[in-house]
Amino acid sequence: MALKERPKPFLLPEYCKGCGRCIDACAKDCISLSDQVNSLTGLVPVVLDLTNCNACGLCMDACPEPYGLRPAQEGPHQKFELEDPAKLFGVRPSDAREPVDVPAQVLPLPATEPLVIKGTYASAIGAILAGCRHVYGYPITPSTEGAELMAKFLPKLDGTFIQAVSEVAAVNMMYGTAGAGLPTMTFTSSPGFSLMLEGVSYMIGSELPGVFVDVMRGGPGLGNIAPEQSDIKLACHGLGHGNTQAIVLAPSTPQEMLDLTILAFDLSFKYRNPVVILSDGYLGQMTGKVKLPNTLQKPGVPKWAVYGDAEHRRNVISSIYLTESDLEAHNVHLNSKYEAMGAEVRAEAYLCDDADVVLVACNTPARTAKGAVQELRHQGVKAGLFRPITLWPFPIDALRAALQGASRLVVVEASAGQLEDEVRLALSRAGVRDYPEIESVRRMGGILPQQDEITTRVLGRKGVLA
Repeated sequence: MALKERPKPFLLPEYCKGCGRCIDACAKDCISLSDQVNSLTGLVPVVLDLTNCNACGLCMDACPEPYGLRPAQEGPHQKFELEDPAKLFGVRPSDAREPVDVPAQVLPLPATEPLVIKGTYASAIGAILAGCRHVYGYPITPSTEGAELMAKFLPKLDGTFIQAVSEVAAVNMMYGTAGAGLPTMTFTSSPGFSLMLEGVSYMIGSELPGVFVDVMRGGPGLGNIAPEQSDIKLACHGLGHGNTQAIVLAPSTPQEMLDLTILAFDLSFKYRNPVVILSDGYLGQMTGKVKLPNTLQKPGVPKWAVYGDAEHRRNVISSIYLTESDLEAHNVHLNSKYEAMGAEVRAEAYLCDDADVVLVACNTPARTAKGAVQELRHQGVKAGLFRPITLWPFPIDALRAALQGASRLVVVEASAGQLEDEVRLALSRAGVRDYPEIESVRRMGGILPQQDEITTRVLGRKGVLA
């Protein structure tokens, strides 16, 4: 019996990225790159010359696009148009069930004695109590202990920890898990967080939840492993390309590392958006007393999830919007969501009611600044501490209230003005023009501001870094 003739390839240029894999696969040199840009895609596709083609099919196997190189059919070829991924499957059949939210369950947690643990451990335990069972990461000091603890605990809790081959791989594993509607997180530090930003942008664009614990260290570049508030501008204004924002939480104690991690998962699913926890090297390694809550969460399944069952089978997770009007509408939607996040601002004001001098600090420097406030009060100076817990959105109304009656404003930070920039930007956007001239106490390179440096600056003595 004669064998059926194998089809030769047929190219749809609109789906060709010009990756060249088919060129490498063809032994007959039938494929080459075009010298023209495709006007619909802005890319340079390949072109076919099938004179010597033996219909081996290797080029079609090599093509990563399902609608790119296809077997040629007899008769005229149907004209294809680029389609939005969300519209590829058409209208949902009338007999298909619409997915519904399966809410998370709040379960009682037996009472325990307080734990004495370091900040990274506290965050890991907080994630477990929030229902997170899928953690991916790549070791990087000073955050690695959080991942190590997850690697020990999660297999015993029917969970998964994977040490990815890189931070880029880790964030894309988070993307897949978040797409299934499951809580997921990573522990990283400044250089690793930089590598994750493309994936963070994809998660924001696809409206996927996820928690990023960034234990900041000195920079730029590899810098060192000592604490620095080096990623404030990155977290608040640089989460990858495009219109990207996320709630940024800044704990200052191991207890807050646990509490804010639990909160981060709640906010992440509430807004379908990543949440960033900015810790620092000292706080990640610092040991402190941590009291566990009296409840824990068993995650549900959100109706938007690509969960792998029949009910959710037509859900699509994507950040691609092929038409300009659709992408603009999506950005308008994101902006409305960012505006709604303004309801989540948090701050602590310590002795600011009658303060003449207001210090602004977060993370570990806030603890030093609090000691400086107590010392200044002892010396008769009415000092207070304003500690933003959300760096984005910035708690500007609370800061404005703290500054009532103050004649001096001093920003204390372990960076070259990144926190001060947030203060200035928040004041400017709120239309606040009448505020004290901003003074600063800054240390960098892994050195934290010291209490005597802060008090010296306030008291006006010489020899202060500012």
